[in-house]
Amino acid sequence: MTISANKVVTLDYTLTDDQGEVLDQSQNGQFAYLHGASNIIPGLENALTGKTEGERLNVKVSPEQGYGVRDESLSQVVGMEMFESPDQVQVGQQFHAQSGDGNRIVITVTNIDGDQVTIDGNHPLAGITLNFDVTVVNVRDATQQELEHQHVHAHGHDH
Repeated sequence: MTISANKVVTLDYTLTDDQGEVLDQSQNGQFAYLHGASNIIPGLENALTGKTEGERLNVKVSPEQGYGVRDESLSQVVGMEMFESPDQVQVGQQFHAQSGDGNRIVITVTNIDGDQVTIDGNHPLAGITLNFDVTVVNVRDATQQELEHQHVHAHGHDH
């Protein structure tokens, strides 16, 4: 079966940056997504269109087709008093916040200097060229429920 819109695609992949550092991976058919539902970054989804089960490919995805270019305006220094539990704030910690336009975003603590905390609303992989080594493990038709919900339902998934 060929990868196209409304197909559930199972992948094995290793994701590296341009220096070869492994950023993420999924093996043994643990990663599945609904093709055409914007469940994965555009650059990878576009490269997978038309591929079939068993195919292996290497895909280089630019920041524009991945998690976006870094926006330095999304990084700012705030006072420790902005946090509910200041004594528990750590570098690398992530919080949910609301952006100025009302969207829910994830912010990451990137630095702590005394009572000053640097937070960053960019995706951690923003600005990075992504290199995927991908094997297409399986391609199947999505169920009606998966199409209605716009994501894959794994065993035991319930709403």
